[in-house]
Amino acid sequence: MTPHHDISTLEDIKLLVNTFYSKVQKDDFIGPIFNEKIGNRWPEHLQKMYGFWETILLEVHSYSGSPFPPHKQLPVSKEHFDRWMEIFTQTTDSLFTGPLADEAKLRAKNMAEMFNYKIDYFRNAEKNQTNHL
Repeated sequence: MTPHHDISTLEDIKLLVNTFYSKVQKDDFIGPIFNEKIGNRWPEHLQKMYGFWETILLEVHSYSGSPFPPHKQLPVSKEHFDRWMEIFTQTTDSLFTGPLADEAKLRAKNMAEMFNYKIDYFRNAEKNQTNHL
């Protein structure tokens, strides 16, 4: 599919989110982590992601919450975030072109870097706490 327009509606966000997560679920590297964590709650997860991206990109405040805590204990490393970002970028580029598509990729990159940093931080803090007991 050739990119034809920018992200501009909730339907565009649903297309992006659904296409991205269908690829994630089938990915040999990160798919098992997502599928184990989410289990049969994919519809709820996708709904949350629609709201998250709609809030960020379209400034329609349909998401509330804190995105990091559910990810804090995931067994992931920088390589997992790199793969997540690779799939996100490929998916976005295959569907859309324009400033909001670019914004989505930038926000995803910043989020992946922040989540990776925070997960490492908490792991190291827990290790240091355990070592001092």
